[in-house]
Amino acid sequence: MSRFVRPRPAGDATLRFIAFHHAGGSAAGYHPLARELPPDWEVLLLDLPGRGRRYAEPPLRAMTAVVDEATRAVSPHADQPYVLFGHSMGAVVAVEVGRRLSTLGAAPLWVGVSGRAAPTTPTPLVPGLGRLGDLADAELLEVLLGLGGTPHRLLELPEMREQFLRVARADLQAVDSYRPEPDRPPLPCPLTVFSGLTDSWAPLDCLPAWQVETAHQLRQCFFPGGHFYFHGAAYPHLAREIRTEVTAVRGTAEQRHEFFTVGR
Repeated sequence: MSRFVRPRPAGDATLRFIAFHHAGGSAAGYHPLARELPPDWEVLLLDLPGRGRRYAEPPLRAMTAVVDEATRAVSPHADQPYVLFGHSMGAVVAVEVGRRLSTLGAAPLWVGVSGRAAPTTPTPLVPGLGRLGDLADAELLEVLLGLGGTPHRLLELPEMREQFLRVARADLQAVDSYRPEPDRPPLPCPLTVFSGLTDSWAPLDCLPAWQVETAHQLRQCFFPGGHFYFHGAAYPHLAREIRTEVTAVRGTAEQRHEFFTVGR
């Protein structure tokens, strides 16, 4: 069984766009984004164990295991030009998978990270509550619903709510376990960080620290909104900026350092 969801036919693809979901999320969360990407991009959306067609598999609780799993999934698809993108937890997965494959001579053309402070930045704590993975079910659900990326219908479906909390808690424990290697090499490809201007989980002053993760000049793209700034009507805006970034990388060997804000 494929670990990837392909939301549309590949056709004669010139590039593979491979995306990793946030904690508690799934490949389905990227379907609206996939519809906005160029038709000559093959879109591969990873489902980690515990969700989608992998519902029956136990979720992974350590970031090393998550990266191992994601690297195994991506490796067969690194035989043609590809880029990686990840939001929140997925940002860590994207960078570490890109690093692993780069050491094997199969580096991505570009990596996009979204809604995540740099790896050298401590994982944010919930004010007055502590780490998300340590919260009781009711508190955890309240926080996740408040972030805006979780459907409220979960409250009406006890079995779905229970499964969601099980997976989300495992993902958050994996995030908490993440310890980047101090001597890790930077990515040999350009890196762009995307963020909502009011995202308390990826504060703007923490984003420049992503520079140490790439040998190129870091680019930053800011959008109005919070942690899930791209949900709803903003998907086309994010897709447009991803397309712009990837097109620039494919057309030039180096990018200039630039900051910009996207208006709606």
